[in-house]
This record gives sequence, structure tokens and C-alpha cells, in this order.
Amino acid sequence: MSHARWKTRQERSLTEGYTEHSDVAEARREIRLSMALAKAVYDRRTELGLTQADLAERAGLTQAKVSRIEGSDTVPTLPLLAKLADALDATLNIALDVEDTRVTFTGHHSDAA
Repeated sequence: MSHARWKTRQERSLTEGYTEHSDVAEARREIRLSMALAKAVYDRRTELGLTQADLAERAGLTQAKVSRIEGSDTVPTLPLLAKLADALDATLNIALDVEDTRVTFTGHHSDAA
């Protein structure tokens, strides 16, 4: 079969009535959430000019743990998320929807000049 005849998963779903198994769909959703959190942590950390070691020290974690979070290799607990938000001087916002997941850190604004 030539490569030109291969169809993407999306094309199959549209043309052949393909439905993804619920376990696969759930795993895919969990991965999206983990990756969204990883990106949010990385983005906020780099915005602050922190290294992984700096963030780890601020949050009372190891650098390896921060690396696993940013690599979406772990699912943090709520207390750990609270530590991260505090260490990143931000509020953690998580919006969950069936097809849309948004994770952001909103920096705390200080009036100190």
C-alpha cells in the first residue's frame, strides 16, 4: 500500500464512523491535562527566570520532581499543586471541559515599587 492511501485517525473517524474506545479516550484526556500542567509550570518558571533547581528549592521539592512535573511524567496531588502555585507566586487556574483543558498560572501583582 502506498503512503498516499494511508488515512489519519481523524480522516478514518470522519469517513468510516470510527469511534475511539472509551479507555483510550480517557487516557488521551489525562495526557492532555498532564501536558497542559507541564507547559503551565514551565512557562511560569521561565517567565520568572527560575531554573528547575530554583523552583524546587522554593517549593520544597527536588529538582527531579520538578523535572517530572514539567515532563508530564507524574500526576501531582492537590497539596503539591498548592506548593507549586505558592513557589511560582501565582494562582493556579484549571478549566476542564470535555474537549478543552486549560491550565494557567496567574501571577500575583504586588504594589511594591
